[in-house]
Amino acid sequence: IHGDAHERALQPRAGVGFGVDFAWRDTAAQLLAAGITTALLGVTLSWEPGLRSLAMFRALLAAARPAVPDMRIHLRFEADNLDALPQALAAIAAGQVHLLGFNDHTPGIAAKLRDPAQLAKYADRGGVTAASFRTMIDSALAHRPAVPVARARLAEAALAAGIPMLSHDDASLEDRIAFRALGAGICEFPLNEAIAADARAAGEPVVMGAPNVVRGGSHLGWASAAPLAERGLVTILASDYHWPALFEAPFVMMRRGVLGPAAAWALVSANPAAALRLGDRGHLGAGSRGDVLVIEGAPDAPRLLAVFCAGELAWVAPWVEGRLVDKS
Repeated sequence: IHGDAHERALQPRAGVGFGVDFAWRDTAAQLLAAGITTALLGVTLSWEPGLRSLAMFRALLAAARPAVPDMRIHLRFEADNLDALPQALAAIAAGQVHLLGFNDHTPGIAAKLRDPAQLAKYADRGGVTAASFRTMIDSALAHRPAVPVARARLAEAALAAGIPMLSHDDASLEDRIAFRALGAGICEFPLNEAIAADARAAGEPVVMGAPNVVRGGSHLGWASAAPLAERGLVTILASDYHWPALFEAPFVMMRRGVLGPAAAWALVSANPAAALRLGDRGHLGAGSRGDVLVIEGAPDAPRLLAVFCAGELAWVAPWVEGRLVDKS
């Protein structure tokens, strides 16, 4: 759930881009090396040009993704991007989207633009001048009165397509209640404990970042994921901006001494699979897909040795290849 580190494969530096086909292959290799067998790739559809634009969204959907691992699309629709609403609805109806997220980053970006360095950062990411970026964000914010209707249309399309929905950065209980009413039954990155508690009381999964756990706290100063997970207020960890953190996070949880191996591993396996309605994943047994990681040194110094996807060897650490692969 929610991994967007593929953006660095597309644009490793501001203004420096690579082709989509190459970026997808690079992403697949990184995912396997991080032990990720099913990835919901967070593709942001924003009013911004460049990396998160409608043109990039179309290119990412059109390009063939590697068959292994299973790379799916998590559409993160930016609230004020009403010009792209028809394309988003069409992609959902066509089965090209597997998870819908409701983003609302525009007001926060607008507030940051008072800092010239922040304005330059966003303009560089979009490949436009600072003046052009200001014009674009003003145009986007002019759509704000129509956002509730657009969200309702997206939710209706997702319900019709049978795909799960999640909110993002819920800042208040009112936010969670509103998204719950739309059918967004997954609460992603709640900004405080009360919101997470409300979601859990309603039986909803709560997602926070694996990097948050590995680093010991949010890089933005928001709620800390590990203690909330120990209290049952966080049920899923997402790779977010760093694929390898998803592998490390459950072992960090084990080393903290509150969660046992099964409960800690469920944060990155069984629980996200259930939230995404992928009944053949997150467990091993009759009818399961057969995604398996071979690990040594856990929990103190875990090392990934091999990855099996759908029962087939998909990745092996070079230093142990001879132990797992018959070279005769």
